[in-house]
Amino acid sequence: MINGRDPRIDFFRGLALIFIFWDHVPGNPFAQLTVRNYGFSDAAEIFVFLAGYAAVLAYGRIALRDGFVVACVRILRRAWVLYVVHIFLLTLLMGIVFVANNHVETRDMIQEMGLSYFVRNPQQALADELLLRFKPNLTDPLPLYILLLLALPLILPWMLRRTEYVVGLSVALYLMVPLFGWNLSAYEGGVWYFNPVAWQLLFVLGGACAIRGQRPSAPQPRPLKQQPLFIVCATYVVISGLITLSWKWPGLHEMLIPKAISDLLYPISKTDLSPARLLHFLALAYCAAKLLPTGQAWLNNWPAQQTCRMGRYSLEVFCLSVLLAPLADMANALAGDTWPMQVFTALLGLGLMMLMASGLELNKRLGTPGRVVAV
Repeated sequence: MINGRDPRIDFFRGLALIFIFWDHVPGNPFAQLTVRNYGFSDAAEIFVFLAGYAAVLAYGRIALRDGFVVACVRILRRAWVLYVVHIFLLTLLMGIVFVANNHVETRDMIQEMGLSYFVRNPQQALADELLLRFKPNLTDPLPLYILLLLALPLILPWMLRRTEYVVGLSVALYLMVPLFGWNLSAYEGGVWYFNPVAWQLLFVLGGACAIRGQRPSAPQPRPLKQQPLFIVCATYVVISGLITLSWKWPGLHEMLIPKAISDLLYPISKTDLSPARLLHFLALAYCAAKLLPTGQAWLNNWPAQQTCRMGRYSLEVFCLSVLLAPLADMANALAGDTWPMQVFTALLGLGLMMLMASGLELNKRLGTPGRVVAV
C-alpha cells in the first residue's frame, strides 16, 4: 500500500532547483557550493530520481485507489500539461535571450544558449521543437521528464506488483547504451543531451525506492559505522569528492590518479549517465537517507521550509529558474561581471523562486474550501 509523503523529497527537490539555477548562471560564485563540485553527479540526477519517486508515489496511490485506467489518464494529462509548458517556456526563453543579446556586447548569448539553429532555420527548428528534438540549453530536463511520464503507464502496474522485475529490465535497457550506443535523435543529426535510454534507470530506481519506502522496515541492528554498505557508499562519496576537487589542480590530479584508473574512469559522460555518475549519486542518496531522519524536526526552520516549498512546486519553480538564468547573465554582463553583481543576481533569483513558491502555496490555501482566511 502506498500512502504518506516523505518530507525529505520536497527538501532535496527544492535544493536541486537551487543548484540548477546557480549552475546555469555563468560565473556565479554560488555555483562553487553545488553538489557537482564535490562528486561525479550533480543536481540533474537528484531531480530525475526524485521525479520518479514522486510520480510513482502519487500515481501509484491513484492506481490502488481508483484503478490503473484512472491513473493512466491522470499521467497522460500531466504529460500533456508538461508538453504545453515546454512549448511556452521555449517561446519565452527565446524572447528573453534575443532581447538580452541585443544589449550584451561581451558575448554571444544566442550561441551560448544553443539558439543558433533557430536563427539559421526557424521553420525546421519550430517543427523540431514540437517533436521535442530541438532543446536549447537549460531546457533539456523537461522533455526528458515528459518522455519518462509517457512510459510510466506501461510500467506502473508491474512496479506495484513486481518491482524487482522492472528494475532488472531497466538495468538491461541502461546497458544497451554502452553496448550499442542507443539514444534518441535530435536536430541536425545530434542526439538528446539527457539520453532517455540511460536516464530512465534513475527514474525507475526513484519509483522503486518510493514503493520500498512504504513498506515497514526493521530497526537498524547496528550503528552506521558498523554497516558495511554504508561504509562502502560513504567511502566512494569521499573518494569521488577528492577526485573532483583535484580537477582544479591538473598537476595534483595527475599525481594522485594513476593513468590506469584515469583510463577506466574517464570520460564521465553526463549524456549517457556513466557508471561513475550513477554510482556516485546512488551512494550519496543512500548516505543521505541513512543520516537524515524521516521526521520533520530538522526541517522546522525557515530555510528548510522555504526549500521544501519550492520542491512542492518544482515545475513552476524550475520554469522560472530557466527564465531567470539568462536574465541574471545579462545583468552580470552589463555590470562588467563584477563579483558583487554576480552575488546579487544569484540571491535575487533565489528570492524570486522562493516568492513564486510562496505565492503558489498561498493561492492553493485560498482555493481550499472551508478554509477561513484572516483579513
